[in-house]
Amino acid sequence: MIVFSAAQAVSPAIERTRHLLFRPFRLGTFLKLCTIAVFTEGFGGNFNFSGPSHSTTEHTHTSTFLSGTAFVWTPGWIALLAAVVVLSVVLSLALFYLMTRLRFALFYSLAYQVKEIRPGWRLYREPANRFFKLNLVVGLAFLFVVLLSVAPFAFGFFRMFKETQAGAHFDILLFVSLFLPVLALLFVIIFAAVAIDIVLRDFMLPHFALEDLSAGAAWREVRARIAAEKGSFFVYGLLRIFLPFAAMFALLLVLAIPTLLVVAIVVAVFSGVHLILPSSEAMRILLGVVVGLVAFTLALLLGICFGGPLSIWIRNFALVFYGGRFPLLGNVLFPPPPPALFAAGDAPTL
Repeated sequence: MIVFSAAQAVSPAIERTRHLLFRPFRLGTFLKLCTIAVFTEGFGGNFNFSGPSHSTTEHTHTSTFLSGTAFVWTPGWIALLAAVVVLSVVLSLALFYLMTRLRFALFYSLAYQVKEIRPGWRLYREPANRFFKLNLVVGLAFLFVVLLSVAPFAFGFFRMFKETQAGAHFDILLFVSLFLPVLALLFVIIFAAVAIDIVLRDFMLPHFALEDLSAGAAWREVRARIAAEKGSFFVYGLLRIFLPFAAMFALLLVLAIPTLLVVAIVVAVFSGVHLILPSSEAMRILLGVVVGLVAFTLALLLGICFGGPLSIWIRNFALVFYGGRFPLLGNVLFPPPPPALFAAGDAPTL
């Protein structure tokens, strides 16, 4: 077992990533591993919570729709809405379960430097099922705590909004007294969420996989190691958060000019084809759909090709660092040399 500090673990993680993906390089294997890494690590997602702006007319129509003046919530519509909600929850749970199973399969691939996913998928089925349940319990408990923490401020903002709508003057002091604590609470929530995610995925998952421990036993093992090296784990947490952002920023700088060139080529091709084809509305729609699909495919491929190695390196970084504190994992990552068959001077002579 080799013990690395957080900073020392960066280089071995890069070497393990290079060995798995590029020695030798096979395009199919590369895309497979990178796709799974992007899916499980979350770097391929583009979460956009901002909706389009609405005009006053649209807002009026929406208010009328929700108030029931132009729309009646019949039992059929209520049943349809309930079915959509249930289906969304089921699909979300199915995707999260798939993600959990693939995390264990990727763990096996990275720990043992195996390019296949199927062995880990089969071997770690039961630990992955228990880890999935643990994540659900932790996630629901965390959501409940967040809602309890935010509720008082939400009621305060709602009361201030109602008073302002009723004609009262906007109380800037009351707004600041509510906003500043909410901002501080938001940072605490984000920090807690990141810390919980790191503890679960980086530290507890190897105990589930290699020792088949329960959630309580795995947490006790992790807590003891963190307590013994608080400084090392704190530095690791900082690097674990900072390095991916730094790497993504560097990639964006490197890819900025090629991306602009690709966009310019796509726009030029779109404009040229648009001039050649008949100017019918159907052809314009078809051309827009085709160009959109091509652009989406290219963006997805670039995200996998560049985000995949980064995601795999992050996972290797976690394994190398924690492997120095968890002997069973450390011996898997860096197997000790086989014992000598003969002591020095005892080798047989021919």
